[in-house]
Amino acid sequence: MKKHSKLWLTVVPLYLFTLLFVLGPMIYMVVLSFQTRAEVWGVVNQFTLDNYKNIFHPVYLQTFAESFKLAITSTLFIVAIGYPFGYFMAKLSPVWKKRMMMLLMIPFWTSSLIRMYGWIIIFRANGTLDKLLMGLGLTQTPLKLLYTYPAVVVGMVYALLQFMIFAVYSSAEKMDWSLVEAARDLGASPWQAFYTVTLKLTLPGLLSGVILTFIPSMGLFFIADILGGNKVVLVGSLIQDQLMKAHNWPFAAALSVALMVMTTLMIAVYKRVTHSDELEGLL
Repeated sequence: MKKHSKLWLTVVPLYLFTLLFVLGPMIYMVVLSFQTRAEVWGVVNQFTLDNYKNIFHPVYLQTFAESFKLAITSTLFIVAIGYPFGYFMAKLSPVWKKRMMMLLMIPFWTSSLIRMYGWIIIFRANGTLDKLLMGLGLTQTPLKLLYTYPAVVVGMVYALLQFMIFAVYSSAEKMDWSLVEAARDLGASPWQAFYTVTLKLTLPGLLSGVILTFIPSMGLFFIADILGGNKVVLVGSLIQDQLMKAHNWPFAAALSVALMVMTTLMIAVYKRVTHSDELEGLL
């Protein structure tokens, strides 16, 4: 009896926290998305599907399309950099693994907002990057890098790269390297061994990293605002504008539900492909 009572003492707070701060807000958001916007402020308790119909308006569909484009571009760069990094990091000695983990965690000690402002110093006219390029003789005049699409992509890659690295590292670190050696002994070339063994065994980490970077890159509006100068409008920016400027809370909730559904579908595909219930790099 004492063991059961102690178990309940540890489990009940966890369930209460989940109900109050996770499930509760999600239910409220879904309910709010079916309500009607008041003429001046707030909402009217009147059921409607107009909020979801408005998502298919050409203007908002264009915002989703631009967000998809940025998310795909950022994710491709993150995969190209993060997958090799996480793979080779798993092959390091235990001491160097700890050191690399520490180096990757250090940026999280500083607010991401402050770190994004640091990129302004690098990208601005006559900034750090301009002076470096002109000092090397590669450019003659200052470049217009700040408030451009490439600047936003760089910001997204910088903010989300660690999630891909940790996800791939988590898969590669569990991998049985003797299988790669066996493939080589059987006559497979390095690329054949990588494709047939390594890639398949690290696929859960790769797909997990894609999920952890693709969806956030559609909603990190502060990066687009700081480095894009409001020239790049994301779904996250649209949600913020509907909440803070238009005060259309039901429509903002509908947009949030749409993003949540997209995330759920991607996780469902991940589980179906990898036959795993956990995202690599999180647990």
